[in-house]
Amino acid sequence: MTDVRKVSELTLKSKTDRAPGVLLLNLGGPDSLRAVKPFLFNLFSDREIIRLGPSFLQKPVAYLISSLRAGKTEQAYSLIGGKSPICDITSAQAKALETALNEGRVSRTADEADRYKVSVAMRYWHPLIEEVIPELYESGTRKLVVLSLYPQYSVATTGSSVNRLREVLSKYDIEIFSIRSWFNHPLYIDALVESIREGMKLFGSGGSGAAAEADGVRVLFSAHSLPVKFIEEGDPYVDQIKGTINEITQKIDIKWSLSYQSKSGPVQWLEPSTEKMLEDISAEGIKDLLVVPISFVSDHIETLYEIDMLYKGMAEKLGVRLERAPSLNTSPLFVSAMRDIVLRGMKEAGWAE
Repeated sequence: MTDVRKVSELTLKSKTDRAPGVLLLNLGGPDSLRAVKPFLFNLFSDREIIRLGPSFLQKPVAYLISSLRAGKTEQAYSLIGGKSPICDITSAQAKALETALNEGRVSRTADEADRYKVSVAMRYWHPLIEEVIPELYESGTRKLVVLSLYPQYSVATTGSSVNRLREVLSKYDIEIFSIRSWFNHPLYIDALVESIREGMKLFGSGGSGAAAEADGVRVLFSAHSLPVKFIEEGDPYVDQIKGTINEITQKIDIKWSLSYQSKSGPVQWLEPSTEKMLEDISAEGIKDLLVVPISFVSDHIETLYEIDMLYKGMAEKLGVRLERAPSLNTSPLFVSAMRDIVLRGMKEAGWAE
């Protein structure tokens, strides 16, 4: 006769004694045009991004801003398929990473609980952090390596996401190891170099892209902008952006510039803006421009609309041919980078086998 008590104990053990989980954190984006306004409200409600007056006015002002911007933002999303692709792409990145982590891994018990499981949580739209963590806990996850998909650290991106995660985790017995930044990871740099070389092919520069400078193609690294105040208060974002570029330029011979895009709100933002840089590059007589979205690891509205449509149209009027280097998305080199970053994190946390 089966001992029910022993079966229950074994079930509990198999549920909680499992490989550490992996959580990819990202911004999130509206999954339909109807979701645009509530997504914007969630975004502008975050005081770690932008402070809209006294704290008690944050949400009312966020509601006003989201209401005023919803129409124009909906139009932009309608031009790229009626939604943000960021959730689909991040989920594909998670699946590819999970496969890479488990490939060739010998399970101690041949049990599913011994496999690495990669999940996705978003800061401002579904699946939200507060939705995912209870599910992970219920599934038995007690250790979690957290990889924020922002290579360069900022309090407004990784900082805000991890703070929200810790707030949610205060109700759950889950230990986390958070990877703060990985702006100079060798495989990440290799993935960016590969992307630049692929972009150079659009200008007929041959296979390697190594002759970019001789071919007269200017590379414009376009990073997401931030309020200047963050940098003045010690945020390392700009230094890490430049650190990433420094690593890239040690591997490929290019002439380059740096600009910042996607600013919003009535505060001073990082300069030069990408719009202004397009004018400056045109004034130099540059005719071929490759834009590299340096702080983004997947396609979303900033690449598909701002760069591919808005900036491309501006450049054309200025007599400049603008092309964009492909986003990293699920490129094998980028998946390998994520795998190495996660495994190093597990080792540092003392969770490696």
